Amino acid sequence: MDTSLFLDYLISQPFYYGQIAHIEHIRPRDARFAKLEKSLFPTLEECLTKHQLLPLYTHQAEAVNQARQDKNVMVVTSSASGKTLCYNIPVLETLLAEADSRALYLFPTKALAQDQLRTLHEDFCPDLFEMMDFATFDGDTPSAERGEIRKNARIILSNPDMLHVGILPNHQQWSRFLRCLKYVVVDEAHTYRGVFGSHLAGVLRRLRRLCRLYGSDPQFIFCSATIANPEELAEALTGLPFVVVDNDGAPHGGKEFVFWNPPLIDDGKTMRRSANYEATNLFTELVAQDVRTLTFARTRRLTELIYTYTRDKLGSIKPALAKRVKPYRAGYLAEDRRKIEQELFTGKLLGVVATNALELGIDIGDLEATILTGYPGSIASAWQQAGRSGRGKEQSLSFLVGLDNPLDQYFMRHPDFFFRKNFENALVNPDNPYILRAHLLCAAWEMPLTTADEKYFGPALGRERDELVARGVLKERKGKWYLSASISYPAQDINIRSVSGENYALIDTSTGSLLENVEANIAFFQIHTGAIYLHQGETYLIDKLDLSTHTAYAAPTKANYYTQDKDITDIHILKILSSKDTANVNVYLGEVEVTTTVLGFKRMAQLTGEALGEEVLDLPPQTIQTIALWFDLPGETMAHINNEHLDLAGGLHAAEHAAIGILPLFALCDRNDIGGVSTVFHSDTGKAQIFIYDAYPGGVGIAEKGFELIEDLWRVTMDTVKECPCQDGCPACIQSPKCGNNNKPLDKKAAQVLLEGLLTGTSIR
Repeated sequence: MDTSLFLDYLISQPFYYGQIAHIEHIRPRDARFAKLEKSLFPTLEECLTKHQLLPLYTHQAEAVNQARQDKNVMVVTSSASGKTLCYNIPVLETLLAEADSRALYLFPTKALAQDQLRTLHEDFCPDLFEMMDFATFDGDTPSAERGEIRKNARIILSNPDMLHVGILPNHQQWSRFLRCLKYVVVDEAHTYRGVFGSHLAGVLRRLRRLCRLYGSDPQFIFCSATIANPEELAEALTGLPFVVVDNDGAPHGGKEFVFWNPPLIDDGKTMRRSANYEATNLFTELVAQDVRTLTFARTRRLTELIYTYTRDKLGSIKPALAKRVKPYRAGYLAEDRRKIEQELFTGKLLGVVATNALELGIDIGDLEATILTGYPGSIASAWQQAGRSGRGKEQSLSFLVGLDNPLDQYFMRHPDFFFRKNFENALVNPDNPYILRAHLLCAAWEMPLTTADEKYFGPALGRERDELVARGVLKERKGKWYLSASISYPAQDINIRSVSGENYALIDTSTGSLLENVEANIAFFQIHTGAIYLHQGETYLIDKLDLSTHTAYAAPTKANYYTQDKDITDIHILKILSSKDTANVNVYLGEVEVTTTVLGFKRMAQLTGEALGEEVLDLPPQTIQTIALWFDLPGETMAHINNEHLDLAGGLHAAEHAAIGILPLFALCDRNDIGGVSTVFHSDTGKAQIFIYDAYPGGVGIAEKGFELIEDLWRVTMDTVKECPCQDGCPACIQSPKCGNNNKPLDKKAAQVLLEGLLTGTSIR
């Protein structure tokens, strides 16, 4: 597409009010090639040549060379750079050389496994392998086919969930496969962070343990989008050493990457036009001009809303095109997702609105444009999403539509921070006690634990094993630890994508059917009585949340509002793990107990965000133990705030909000992964305090990263508050959509004084 012409067209439209904050002109890049240290199998080379997969890019050749030296490899390159050959070549070479060898490919979604299966069949069957040599094994695999796959498939494509719940607990049935396992491939490794990544670390350690039982010691090949700590992540997930390959030699076409900031709409410069409205306008204009476009939204609800708005707008200007856009997100039936993917690939659809379910490497063809409705939480994810357009050599267009929050607005004012900054750290915590205990129970079911298992589970093994013994779920006998007779098949009760492992069923009362399952840790916030919930473009009103049966009942509705919960949080210090002195104050890291109670909810107008009313709820408190950082405040700064008659509570609250909004710049996480508490007097410390904590039981490493980089966090937070054009505070600096206190009290000036004091020890005069 002619990107310059389209941008000129946008600027001429009545809805344009200077939204373009920055245009990054990304030049095309030519391919760089390299040779292998040793020639390929002749038949494999012929096959790769036939499918125009040779010569190899620099990173592909280096990855194959390293894998041939029996090293575990982490490949970190851009989207659409041909990473699959980095693992397919060494795996297929081994399969050709050793008749009994096997490989396991793990993908974060079923769709990715199916997509890679198609690639294997198209590129390597029947020239080198039979179709039955490659097979997916997941929850959609028919029972009648599973035995044949276990017996004959040489590459099994699956996901961590099936490995956890279906393969490892039944390892006796998989003994031949595990005995002959040569390679384990983990694709899209950057997605394995936080809770999911910490669980995967437990699953992979269990896999290594069982492989050793059967006499194998497989090599690992990881592929990832660009992150700041690829070696650290790979080693944390497996407990093994890795070499990193990041010499990206793939070509790409040019791209115009546009930072699109919704205009301010009030005199006080406190409110911007909705990013959803802006994304809808851009999406509609692109589709109306036959530009194949993928729009990303950060939540399921917003995916449905943007789709509905766009469909209705197209229906009024180009009715024929209204049927050529669709939504796509997790929660849909597998066959519905596959159909949408195929329709987008073939061009039947011109546009799709999706959650990050389409961020990853599913082949959906060559798109011309992408729209990111808000910063997706990490620079790595932003590039992954933007990279879904322009996968060939043609010019493409990407928009990042800024949300009205500290992080997005910081990027709108500092685009160089995005385009020049090193990528974020992907954080996991294999020693999270809640997660590690879960996998120790699973491991004991698979084979009794011994002291030798510290090789896999690390030094935390003894402490957590003893805790399980004290609870009566493990029994020690002659130096081995067995699962208690009262525990049966623990893996089936452990959801590796959440800490709680529990779900609430959401029932459509008009049909009696199951709409979807909602994780217990978010149920009180999303499906409480009176909540509005969106599913596949349809709006539902939650009639009742039954806590005893973990069931919510929803009725279709035409309500033109959404709901936002109100909650209150208390925090109690359990143990200080570490402390350090900055230039001006003490900073602490420790174990805390966090108690959150959802008090009620507000009804908010869909497009404007105007508050329409409030309701009170009677829900029990939820308590977790997690990891937090907290810090003292400089005495001179506190005195200055009092002398100037500023609101200390409002300043603490505002600084807390802003810091939480900025922390994802440094840790690969979402704002919802973090919580905070501020108070002028905390009962455990006897003084004013700001806490920032991991919003998951046991923590996943976010607070630790904030503790490590605390002065960088203060500095960027200070810039965010100081540079925001509003007078008294707004969603772009100190207001939070998560605030259970309705963003009261807040004092922007006091927050500036506090942050300046933390950095310099002096006060703003």
